[in-house]
Amino acid sequence: MDRPRRTAFEILREVDRRGAYANLATRQAINDQELTGRDAAFVTELAYGTCRMLGTYDAILAQASGRDLNDLQPDIVDALRLGAHQLLGMRIPDRAAVDTTVDLAAIVVGERVAGLANAIMRKVAAHDLEAWCRQLAYDEQDFRCLVSGHPDWIVDAYQDLLPTEEVDAALAADNIAPVPTLVVRPGLYKRKDLLRDGGDPTRWSPWGVIRPGNPGDLGAVRDGRAGVQDEGSQLICLAATRADIPRDLPRLDMCAGPGGKSALLRGMAPEHGAFLTASEVQPHRAHLVAQSLRRYPAEGHETICADGTAPAWQRDSFGLVMADVPCSGLGALRRRPDARWRKDVDDLVELGDLQRSLLSSALDACRPGGVVAYVTCSPHRMESADIVLADTSRFEILDAPALIPEVPGAAASTDARFIQLWPHRHGTDAMFMALLRKR
Repeated sequence: MDRPRRTAFEILREVDRRGAYANLATRQAINDQELTGRDAAFVTELAYGTCRMLGTYDAILAQASGRDLNDLQPDIVDALRLGAHQLLGMRIPDRAAVDTTVDLAAIVVGERVAGLANAIMRKVAAHDLEAWCRQLAYDEQDFRCLVSGHPDWIVDAYQDLLPTEEVDAALAADNIAPVPTLVVRPGLYKRKDLLRDGGDPTRWSPWGVIRPGNPGDLGAVRDGRAGVQDEGSQLICLAATRADIPRDLPRLDMCAGPGGKSALLRGMAPEHGAFLTASEVQPHRAHLVAQSLRRYPAEGHETICADGTAPAWQRDSFGLVMADVPCSGLGALRRRPDARWRKDVDDLVELGDLQRSLLSSALDACRPGGVVAYVTCSPHRMESADIVLADTSRFEILDAPALIPEVPGAAASTDARFIQLWPHRHGTDAMFMALLRKR
Protein backbone atom coordinates (compact mmCIF):
# COMPACT_ATOMS: atom_id res chain seq x y z
CA MET A 1 0.00 0.00 0.00
CA ASP A 2 1.39 3.40 -0.99
CA ARG A 3 2.36 5.70 1.85
CA PRO A 4 0.12 8.68 0.92
CA ARG A 5 -3.12 6.65 1.05
CA ARG A 6 -2.11 4.93 4.26
CA THR A 7 -1.22 8.32 5.76
CA ALA A 8 -4.62 9.73 4.76
CA PHE A 9 -6.27 6.71 6.39
CA GLU A 10 -4.41 7.32 9.65
CA ILE A 11 -5.50 10.97 9.57
CA LEU A 12 -9.13 9.97 9.09
CA ARG A 13 -8.82 7.46 11.92
CA GLU A 14 -7.53 10.21 14.22
CA VAL A 15 -10.39 12.52 13.25
CA ASP A 16 -13.12 9.86 13.34
CA ARG A 17 -12.09 7.91 16.42
CA ARG A 18 -10.08 10.33 18.54
CA GLY A 19 -11.72 13.66 17.78
CA ALA A 20 -8.60 15.21 16.24
CA TYR A 21 -8.92 18.30 14.07
CA ALA A 22 -8.30 17.42 10.45
CA ASN A 23 -6.04 20.39 9.70
CA LEU A 24 -3.79 19.70 12.69
CA ALA A 25 -3.77 15.92 12.19
CA THR A 26 -2.90 16.33 8.51
CA ARG A 27 -0.03 18.70 9.20
CA GLN A 28 1.35 16.40 11.89
CA ALA A 29 1.05 13.27 9.73
CA ILE A 30 2.76 14.88 6.73
CA ASN A 31 5.62 16.03 8.94
CA ASP A 32 5.93 12.64 10.65
CA GLN A 33 6.01 10.81 7.32
CA GLU A 34 8.33 13.44 5.80
CA LEU A 35 6.08 13.79 2.78
CA THR A 36 6.69 16.62 0.35
CA GLY A 37 5.54 17.90 -3.03
CA ARG A 38 2.90 15.86 -4.83
CA ASP A 39 2.63 13.27 -2.06
CA ALA A 40 1.93 15.93 0.59
CA ALA A 41 -0.61 17.62 -1.69
CA PHE A 42 -2.32 14.29 -2.42
CA VAL A 43 -2.62 13.43 1.28
CA THR A 44 -4.01 16.88 2.07
CA GLU A 45 -6.67 16.73 -0.65
CA LEU A 46 -7.64 13.16 0.19
CA ALA A 47 -7.95 13.83 3.93
CA TYR A 48 -9.54 17.28 3.67
CA GLY A 49 -11.91 16.35 0.85
CA THR A 50 -13.12 13.23 2.63
CA CYS A 51 -13.75 15.18 5.83
CA ARG A 52 -15.62 17.95 4.01
CA MET A 53 -17.99 15.57 2.26
CA LEU A 54 -18.23 13.03 5.08
CA GLY A 55 -22.00 13.19 5.54
CA THR A 56 -22.62 12.86 1.81
CA TYR A 57 -20.17 9.99 1.38
CA ASP A 58 -21.70 8.15 4.34
CA ALA A 59 -25.15 8.41 2.75
CA ILE A 60 -23.79 7.09 -0.56
CA LEU A 61 -21.89 4.24 1.09
CA ALA A 62 -24.94 3.22 3.12
CA GLN A 63 -26.98 3.04 -0.08
CA ALA A 64 -24.24 1.20 -2.00
CA SER A 65 -23.66 -1.32 0.78
CA GLY A 66 -27.33 -1.81 1.63
CA ARG A 67 -26.63 -1.54 5.36
CA ASP A 68 -26.15 0.89 8.22
CA LEU A 69 -22.47 1.89 8.35
CA ASN A 70 -22.52 1.28 12.11
CA ASP A 71 -22.79 -2.41 11.27
CA LEU A 72 -19.35 -2.29 9.61
CA GLN A 73 -15.99 -2.10 11.33
CA PRO A 74 -14.84 1.52 11.70
CA ASP A 75 -11.60 0.85 9.82
CA ILE A 76 -13.34 -0.42 6.71
CA VAL A 77 -15.75 2.53 6.84
CA ASP A 78 -12.82 4.97 6.86
CA ALA A 79 -11.17 3.11 3.96
CA LEU A 80 -14.43 3.24 1.98
CA ARG A 81 -14.83 6.96 2.69
CA LEU A 82 -11.38 7.62 1.25
CA GLY A 83 -12.26 5.49 -1.76
CA ALA A 84 -15.51 7.39 -2.26
CA HIS A 85 -13.64 10.69 -2.38
CA GLN A 86 -11.19 9.34 -4.94
CA LEU A 87 -14.09 8.18 -7.13
CA LEU A 88 -16.41 11.15 -6.68
CA GLY A 89 -14.22 14.10 -5.72
CA MET A 90 -10.82 13.56 -7.34
CA ARG A 91 -9.50 12.81 -10.81
CA ILE A 92 -8.44 9.28 -9.94
CA PRO A 93 -9.29 6.60 -12.55
CA ASP A 94 -12.06 4.34 -11.30
CA ARG A 95 -9.97 1.18 -11.46
CA ALA A 96 -7.12 2.73 -9.45
CA ALA A 97 -9.52 4.12 -6.84
CA VAL A 98 -11.30 0.76 -6.43
CA ASP A 99 -8.14 -1.36 -6.37
CA THR A 100 -6.26 0.81 -3.89
CA THR A 101 -9.28 0.98 -1.59
CA VAL A 102 -9.62 -2.81 -1.63
CA ASP A 103 -5.89 -3.14 -0.88
CA LEU A 104 -6.16 -0.66 1.99
CA ALA A 105 -9.16 -2.43 3.50
CA ALA A 106 -7.35 -5.75 3.31
CA ILE A 107 -4.33 -4.32 5.10
CA VAL A 108 -6.11 -2.48 7.91
CA VAL A 109 -8.92 -5.00 8.49
CA GLY A 110 -7.96 -8.25 6.81
CA GLU A 111 -8.26 -10.13 3.52
CA ARG A 112 -11.73 -11.32 4.48
CA VAL A 113 -13.20 -7.85 3.76
CA ALA A 114 -11.59 -7.44 0.33
CA GLY A 115 -14.62 -8.83 -1.50
CA LEU A 116 -17.03 -6.60 0.40
CA ALA A 117 -14.92 -3.50 -0.21
CA ASN A 118 -14.64 -4.34 -3.90
CA ALA A 119 -18.40 -4.78 -4.27
CA ILE A 120 -19.23 -1.51 -2.51
CA MET A 121 -16.64 0.48 -4.41
CA ARG A 122 -17.87 -0.80 -7.76
CA LYS A 123 -21.40 0.27 -6.88
CA VAL A 124 -20.15 3.72 -5.85
CA ALA A 125 -18.29 4.03 -9.15
CA ALA A 126 -21.50 3.42 -11.11
CA HIS A 127 -22.58 7.09 -10.70
CA ASP A 128 -20.93 10.49 -10.36
CA LEU A 129 -21.51 12.70 -7.31
CA GLU A 130 -24.43 14.68 -8.74
CA ALA A 131 -26.24 11.53 -9.88
CA TRP A 132 -25.81 9.95 -6.44
CA CYS A 133 -27.14 13.09 -4.75
CA ARG A 134 -30.14 13.21 -7.09
CA GLN A 135 -30.86 9.58 -6.33
CA LEU A 136 -30.64 10.06 -2.56
CA ALA A 137 -32.27 13.49 -2.14
CA TYR A 138 -35.93 13.70 -1.18
CA ASP A 139 -36.25 17.37 -2.28
CA GLU A 140 -34.17 20.25 -3.68
CA GLN A 141 -33.10 21.38 -0.22
CA ASP A 142 -31.75 17.93 0.59
CA PHE A 143 -29.99 17.81 -2.77
CA ARG A 144 -28.28 21.14 -2.00
CA CYS A 145 -27.10 19.75 1.34
CA LEU A 146 -25.79 16.53 -0.19
CA VAL A 147 -24.05 17.96 -3.24
CA SER A 148 -22.36 20.73 -1.25
CA GLY A 149 -21.43 18.54 1.72
CA HIS A 150 -23.18 20.66 4.37
CA PRO A 151 -25.63 19.61 7.10
CA ASP A 152 -29.07 21.12 6.71
CA TRP A 153 -28.76 23.55 9.65
CA ILE A 154 -25.87 25.32 7.93
CA VAL A 155 -27.68 25.50 4.60
CA ASP A 156 -30.72 26.91 6.45
CA ALA A 157 -28.52 29.58 8.05
CA TYR A 158 -27.02 30.64 4.70
CA GLN A 159 -30.46 30.85 3.13
CA ASP A 160 -31.56 33.05 6.02
CA LEU A 161 -28.59 35.42 5.70
CA LEU A 162 -27.85 35.64 1.96
CA PRO A 163 -29.71 36.53 -1.23
CA THR A 164 -30.97 33.37 -2.93
CA GLU A 165 -28.55 33.78 -5.83
CA GLU A 166 -25.53 33.75 -3.46
CA VAL A 167 -26.31 30.65 -1.40
CA ASP A 168 -24.73 28.08 -3.71
CA ALA A 169 -21.64 30.26 -4.16
CA ALA A 170 -21.25 30.54 -0.39
CA LEU A 171 -21.55 26.77 0.06
CA ALA A 172 -19.06 26.14 -2.75
CA ALA A 173 -16.57 28.60 -1.22
CA ASP A 174 -16.51 26.55 1.99
CA ASN A 175 -15.07 23.66 -0.04
CA ILE A 176 -12.13 25.57 -1.55
CA ALA A 177 -9.02 25.55 0.61
CA PRO A 178 -7.62 29.10 0.91
CA VAL A 179 -4.09 30.13 0.03
CA PRO A 180 -2.21 31.06 3.23
CA THR A 181 -2.52 34.72 4.19
CA LEU A 182 0.36 36.35 6.03
CA VAL A 183 0.43 39.52 8.08
CA VAL A 184 3.31 41.78 9.05
CA ARG A 185 3.67 42.93 12.64
CA PRO A 186 3.33 46.73 12.45
CA GLY A 187 6.48 48.46 13.59
CA LEU A 188 8.56 45.31 13.17
CA TYR A 189 8.36 44.61 9.44
CA LYS A 190 6.98 46.22 6.29
CA ARG A 191 4.68 44.57 3.79
CA LYS A 192 6.95 45.54 0.89
CA ASP A 193 9.72 43.49 2.52
CA LEU A 194 7.41 40.49 2.95
CA LEU A 195 6.36 40.75 -0.70
CA ARG A 196 9.98 40.25 -1.76
CA ASP A 197 9.57 36.62 -0.68
CA GLY A 198 6.72 36.18 -3.17
CA GLY A 199 2.96 36.47 -3.05
CA ASP A 200 0.45 39.24 -3.63
CA PRO A 201 -0.84 41.99 -1.36
CA THR A 202 -4.23 41.46 0.24
CA ARG A 203 -7.03 43.44 -1.39
CA TRP A 204 -7.88 45.71 1.54
CA SER A 205 -5.73 45.06 4.57
CA PRO A 206 -2.58 47.23 4.57
CA TRP A 207 -0.64 44.49 6.40
CA GLY A 208 -1.43 41.28 4.49
CA VAL A 209 0.23 39.12 1.84
CA ILE A 210 -1.34 36.11 0.13
CA ARG A 211 1.41 33.59 -0.51
CA PRO A 212 1.24 29.89 -1.49
CA GLY A 213 3.46 27.42 0.30
CA ASN A 214 4.55 26.83 3.86
CA PRO A 215 4.63 30.07 5.89
CA GLY A 216 7.23 28.52 8.16
CA ASP A 217 9.72 28.65 5.31
CA LEU A 218 10.00 32.43 5.78
CA GLY A 219 12.44 33.83 8.29
CA ALA A 220 10.13 36.75 9.14
CA VAL A 221 7.41 34.30 10.19
CA ARG A 222 9.80 32.11 12.17
CA ASP A 223 11.24 35.02 14.13
CA GLY A 224 7.94 36.78 14.85
CA ARG A 225 8.13 39.82 12.57
CA ALA A 226 5.21 38.37 10.57
CA GLY A 227 2.56 35.76 11.15
CA VAL A 228 -0.34 33.86 9.59
CA GLN A 229 -3.72 35.58 9.79
CA ASP A 230 -6.77 35.64 7.53
CA GLU A 231 -7.49 38.99 5.91
CA GLY A 232 -10.92 39.01 7.57
CA SER A 233 -9.32 39.14 11.02
CA GLN A 234 -7.00 41.89 9.85
CA LEU A 235 -9.99 43.93 8.60
CA ILE A 236 -11.74 43.50 11.95
CA CYS A 237 -8.75 45.10 13.67
CA LEU A 238 -8.60 47.83 11.04
CA ALA A 239 -12.25 48.78 11.58
CA ALA A 240 -12.01 48.65 15.38
CA THR A 241 -9.00 50.95 15.52
CA ARG A 242 -10.59 53.44 13.12
CA ALA A 243 -13.45 53.99 15.57
CA ASP A 244 -13.40 57.07 17.80
CA ILE A 245 -11.67 55.52 20.81
CA PRO A 246 -10.17 57.28 23.86
CA ARG A 247 -6.51 57.31 22.85
CA ASP A 248 -4.92 57.49 26.29
CA LEU A 249 -6.69 54.46 27.76
CA PRO A 250 -5.33 50.89 27.68
CA ARG A 251 -6.82 48.23 25.44
CA LEU A 252 -7.96 44.70 26.19
CA ASP A 253 -7.99 41.68 23.88
CA MET A 254 -10.24 39.53 26.06
CA CYS A 255 -10.22 36.18 24.19
CA ALA A 256 -6.83 36.67 22.65
CA GLY A 257 -5.66 33.21 21.51
CA PRO A 258 -3.86 32.49 19.28
CA GLY A 259 -2.69 36.12 19.21
CA GLY A 260 -3.06 37.52 15.71
CA LYS A 261 -5.38 40.36 16.69
CA SER A 262 -3.29 41.10 19.78
CA ALA A 263 -0.20 41.53 17.63
CA LEU A 264 -1.96 43.98 15.31
CA LEU A 265 -3.39 45.96 18.23
CA ARG A 266 0.04 46.00 19.88
CA GLY A 267 1.70 47.10 16.66
CA MET A 268 -0.65 50.07 16.37
CA ALA A 269 -0.43 50.95 20.07
CA PRO A 270 2.52 53.38 19.89
CA GLU A 271 0.65 55.73 17.55
CA HIS A 272 -2.27 55.73 19.97
CA GLY A 273 -0.27 55.65 23.20
CA ALA A 274 -2.22 52.65 24.47
CA PHE A 275 -1.04 49.77 26.68
CA LEU A 276 -2.40 46.34 25.64
CA THR A 277 -3.58 43.56 27.94
CA ALA A 278 -3.99 40.27 26.07
CA SER A 279 -5.99 37.70 28.05
CA GLU A 280 -6.64 34.06 27.20
CA VAL A 281 -8.27 31.41 29.39
CA GLN A 282 -6.43 28.37 27.98
CA PRO A 283 -2.76 28.18 29.02
CA HIS A 284 -1.47 26.73 25.76
CA ARG A 285 -3.26 29.44 23.76
CA ALA A 286 -1.98 32.11 26.16
CA HIS A 287 1.50 30.85 25.29
CA LEU A 288 0.73 31.33 21.59
CA VAL A 289 -0.36 34.89 22.32
CA ALA A 290 2.90 35.58 24.13
CA GLN A 291 4.80 34.15 21.16
CA SER A 292 2.93 36.45 18.77
CA LEU A 293 3.90 39.45 20.90
CA ARG A 294 7.44 38.41 21.73
CA ARG A 295 9.22 40.83 19.38
CA TYR A 296 7.51 43.91 20.80
CA PRO A 297 9.00 45.75 23.81
CA ALA A 298 7.49 44.22 26.94
CA GLU A 299 6.68 47.57 28.54
CA GLY A 300 3.84 48.12 26.05
CA HIS A 301 1.81 44.98 26.76
CA GLU A 302 1.11 42.07 29.08
CA THR A 303 -0.18 38.56 28.42
CA ILE A 304 -2.28 36.96 31.13
CA CYS A 305 -4.11 33.64 31.50
CA ALA A 306 -7.56 34.57 32.77
CA ASP A 307 -11.23 33.76 32.32
CA GLY A 308 -13.12 36.59 30.64
CA THR A 309 -16.26 35.69 32.56
CA ALA A 310 -14.38 36.11 35.88
CA PRO A 311 -12.28 39.19 35.07
CA ALA A 312 -8.77 39.72 36.39
CA TRP A 313 -9.02 43.49 35.75
CA GLN A 314 -10.85 46.49 37.14
CA ARG A 315 -14.20 47.63 35.76
CA ASP A 316 -14.31 50.67 33.48
CA SER A 317 -10.58 50.36 32.71
CA PHE A 318 -10.23 50.14 28.92
CA GLY A 319 -10.89 52.40 25.98
CA LEU A 320 -11.20 49.48 23.56
CA VAL A 321 -12.16 45.90 24.38
CA MET A 322 -11.85 43.24 21.69
CA ALA A 323 -14.10 40.26 22.47
CA ASP A 324 -13.52 37.64 19.77
CA VAL A 325 -15.69 35.09 21.55
CA PRO A 326 -15.63 31.29 21.22
CA CYS A 327 -18.08 30.20 18.54
CA SER A 328 -18.99 27.35 16.20
CA GLY A 329 -16.31 28.33 13.68
CA LEU A 330 -18.93 28.27 10.93
CA GLY A 331 -17.09 31.12 9.23
CA ALA A 332 -13.88 29.12 8.80
CA LEU A 333 -15.19 25.87 7.29
CA ARG A 334 -12.79 26.12 4.36
CA ARG A 335 -9.88 25.90 6.84
CA ARG A 336 -11.45 23.27 9.11
CA PRO A 337 -12.92 20.62 6.83
CA ASP A 338 -14.35 18.44 9.60
CA ALA A 339 -15.94 21.25 11.64
CA ARG A 340 -19.28 21.23 9.85
CA TRP A 341 -20.03 17.71 11.10
CA ARG A 342 -18.98 18.32 14.72
CA LYS A 343 -21.75 20.72 15.80
CA ASP A 344 -25.48 21.31 15.45
CA VAL A 345 -27.96 23.99 16.47
CA ASP A 346 -28.09 22.69 20.05
CA ASP A 347 -24.39 23.51 20.40
CA LEU A 348 -25.10 27.09 19.33
CA VAL A 349 -27.64 27.42 22.12
CA GLU A 350 -25.02 26.34 24.67
CA LEU A 351 -22.39 28.64 23.13
CA GLY A 352 -24.87 31.51 23.30
CA ASP A 353 -24.81 31.47 27.10
CA LEU A 354 -21.03 31.89 27.07
CA GLN A 355 -21.12 34.55 24.35
CA ARG A 356 -23.66 36.67 26.25
CA SER A 357 -21.60 36.36 29.42
CA LEU A 358 -18.43 37.45 27.65
CA LEU A 359 -20.16 40.41 26.00
CA SER A 360 -21.46 41.54 29.38
CA SER A 361 -17.98 41.18 30.86
CA ALA A 362 -16.48 43.15 27.97
CA LEU A 363 -18.93 45.98 28.61
CA ASP A 364 -18.04 45.91 32.31
CA ALA A 365 -14.35 46.26 31.43
CA CYS A 366 -14.90 49.16 29.04
CA ARG A 367 -14.84 52.78 30.21
CA PRO A 368 -18.06 54.71 29.49
CA GLY A 369 -17.53 56.32 26.09
CA GLY A 370 -15.16 53.52 25.08
CA VAL A 371 -15.81 50.85 22.46
CA VAL A 372 -16.39 47.10 22.63
CA ALA A 373 -15.76 45.06 19.47
CA TYR A 374 -17.92 41.93 19.63
CA VAL A 375 -16.45 39.47 17.11
CA THR A 376 -17.24 35.94 15.98
CA CYS A 377 -15.92 33.74 13.20
CA SER A 378 -19.50 32.74 12.44
CA PRO A 379 -22.23 34.41 10.40
CA HIS A 380 -25.00 32.49 12.17
CA ARG A 381 -27.46 34.98 13.67
CA MET A 382 -27.68 32.98 16.92
CA GLU A 383 -23.98 33.72 17.55
CA SER A 384 -23.82 37.21 16.09
CA ALA A 385 -26.74 39.62 15.71
CA ASP A 386 -29.01 37.84 18.18
CA ILE A 387 -26.39 38.10 20.94
CA VAL A 388 -25.83 41.82 20.38
CA LEU A 389 -29.47 42.80 19.90
CA ALA A 390 -30.80 40.86 22.90
CA ASP A 391 -30.24 43.87 25.19
CA THR A 392 -28.94 47.20 23.87
CA SER A 393 -29.55 49.22 27.02
CA ARG A 394 -25.85 49.55 27.87
CA PHE A 395 -24.46 50.65 24.51
CA GLU A 396 -24.94 52.48 21.24
CA ILE A 397 -24.35 50.46 18.07
CA LEU A 398 -21.82 52.16 15.78
CA ASP A 399 -21.81 51.95 11.99
CA ALA A 400 -18.93 49.49 11.65
CA PRO A 401 -19.05 48.97 7.83
CA ALA A 402 -18.59 52.74 7.39
CA LEU A 403 -15.15 52.37 8.98
CA ILE A 404 -13.96 50.11 6.15
CA PRO A 405 -15.58 51.85 3.16
CA GLU A 406 -13.03 50.30 0.81
CA VAL A 407 -14.56 46.85 1.40
CA PRO A 408 -17.75 46.40 -0.67
CA GLY A 409 -20.74 44.43 0.60
CA ALA A 410 -19.46 44.33 4.20
CA ALA A 411 -22.77 45.22 5.89
CA ALA A 412 -24.63 42.33 7.54
CA SER A 413 -28.13 41.47 6.37
CA THR A 414 -29.28 41.17 9.98
CA ASP A 415 -28.38 44.82 10.71
CA ALA A 416 -26.52 47.15 8.33
CA ARG A 417 -24.52 48.55 11.27
CA PHE A 418 -22.72 45.21 11.67
CA ILE A 419 -19.82 43.91 9.56
CA GLN A 420 -20.29 40.50 7.96
CA LEU A 421 -17.57 39.24 5.64
CA TRP A 422 -17.98 36.16 3.41
CA PRO A 423 -15.55 33.82 1.62
CA HIS A 424 -17.45 33.99 -1.67
CA ARG A 425 -17.69 37.81 -1.58
CA HIS A 426 -14.45 38.87 0.02
CA GLY A 427 -12.15 35.85 -0.10
CA THR A 428 -11.92 35.96 3.71
CA ASP A 429 -13.31 33.93 6.56
CA ALA A 430 -16.92 34.83 7.41
CA MET A 431 -16.05 37.24 10.23
CA PHE A 432 -18.77 39.16 12.07
CA MET A 433 -18.22 42.32 14.12
CA ALA A 434 -20.42 44.76 16.02
CA LEU A 435 -18.86 47.94 17.43
CA LEU A 436 -20.60 49.07 20.59
CA ARG A 437 -20.01 52.37 22.40
CA LYS A 438 -20.67 51.97 26.11
CA ARG A 439 -23.20 54.43 27.50
